[in-house]
Amino acid sequence: MNTPNPALRESATFDRGVISEIQRAAETGIYDIRGWGAKRTLPHFDDLLFLGASMSRYPLEGYREKCDTDVVLGDRNAKFPLHLDIPITIAGMSFGALSGQAKEALGRGASEVGTSTTTGDGGMTPEERGQSKNLVYQYLPSRYGMNPDDLRKADAIEIVLGQGAKPGGGGMLLGQKITERVAGMRTLPMGVDQRSACRHPDWTGPDDLAIKIIELREITNWEKPIYIKVGATRTYYDVKLAVKAGADVVVVDGMQGGTAATQDVFIEHVGIPTLAAIPQAVQALQELGVHRKVQLIVSGGIRSGADVAKAMALGADAVAIGTAALIALGDNSPRYAKQYEDLGSAAGFYDDFQAGKDPAGITTQDPELSKNLDPVEGGRRLANYLRVLTMEAQTLARACGKSHLRNLEPEDLVALTVEASAMARVPLAGTTWIPGAL
Repeated sequence: MNTPNPALRESATFDRGVISEIQRAAETGIYDIRGWGAKRTLPHFDDLLFLGASMSRYPLEGYREKCDTDVVLGDRNAKFPLHLDIPITIAGMSFGALSGQAKEALGRGASEVGTSTTTGDGGMTPEERGQSKNLVYQYLPSRYGMNPDDLRKADAIEIVLGQGAKPGGGGMLLGQKITERVAGMRTLPMGVDQRSACRHPDWTGPDDLAIKIIELREITNWEKPIYIKVGATRTYYDVKLAVKAGADVVVVDGMQGGTAATQDVFIEHVGIPTLAAIPQAVQALQELGVHRKVQLIVSGGIRSGADVAKAMALGADAVAIGTAALIALGDNSPRYAKQYEDLGSAAGFYDDFQAGKDPAGITTQDPELSKNLDPVEGGRRLANYLRVLTMEAQTLARACGKSHLRNLEPEDLVALTVEASAMARVPLAGTTWIPGAL
């Protein structure tokens, strides 16, 4: 057995991961493309703690006293806002990036617990519309699959200006996933790599966006709520401009948000953490006098009921999950450990969503692999997961004496690190100090 040489010392700057990436780049001459989301350590919700009730606060009894979870999205201008039973929604993930079975499973799971799902790039599929009680239609720069009839079939419209994993850039769908059906929906040639546009073709600023929002309202007879989604970067200004352009709901996606495929350098080096984005968004809404009137949905790295509750305590009205939903369906499941190893990865590490070889049948267009995902069973698993998130969030809210999740507030939180305290704008635990506060 070989033992490591104690004289060997790994470089903190050029560690084995960095060395491997340099060697890969030198070998291939191309940049790395992958799915998933940021893998670097970032300030996140784990750096916050709740101040449960003891003497100075009065907790609620879990079995006797209610803690409600419903939320209304888009009642600023729309005739028919969304009424959801839980404040946890499914983020936009396209058919093309995901299999038809995966899209159907997301619709089934979301509908079972009374929440919404979202189309993603590439248009609306009959499977998804048929199984989704509340379906949000994404209107993206690419316009792939966009048509007015589907806009009218949707329950809300989400104008995507940016995503957390790639603000300022477009996503990629490589040729091996451009099947005949995907190509037909997107009006693209089969088997050719597709890169989505990074900005909308028919506007250059907020004034143009305001015109586009009116156009979409008129197409849908002013019935549908209009969301605007931004990747978390200059969040304070972007949220203000979105509200002034006429958004009913603003979606802010932090850099921990996942993606089907984009450049690794984007995923790891562009945007700001979700934790830093929420207070900026809330401040913008408060200064405009529309906090809680224009709803705020937060996404990017939501994993547990604790994350849900903390996001809402910081001022969000709801959250959206993407990567976590795919894991609930079976992504990276140990049942496919051998298949992941054959692909040069391992269960829990697989991120080559762009390759179309996902043995779980989720991020693939291969008809044989897609059969590995039963949409009914996948929907059941997702519904179970959403119920657990909701119950966990309720448990924490009751511990803070709240009878509704929306009543959680920053006063219920403290931070464990100086960085998290400054970003979330809550005191460092055991102090009244918020770094940077005036």
